[in-house]
Amino acid sequence: MQYVSAIVPPLVMAIGFGFLVRAIIRSQGGAQKSKEDAAVEAMQAAATAKAAE
Repeated sequence: MQYVSAIVPPLVMAIGFGFLVRAIIRSQGGAQKSKEDAAVEAMQAAATAKAAE
């Protein structure tokens, strides 16, 4: 029975990681994509302007 208690935590973590990856992939695109892209571009522009100073 020790092998069962040894395999359960990694198995639970692997399943949780799978759900995390699935959630990240599903959240890409959609209605928020343009807003997210605009935010990233604004941050990059600010960083570029600060680096040029």
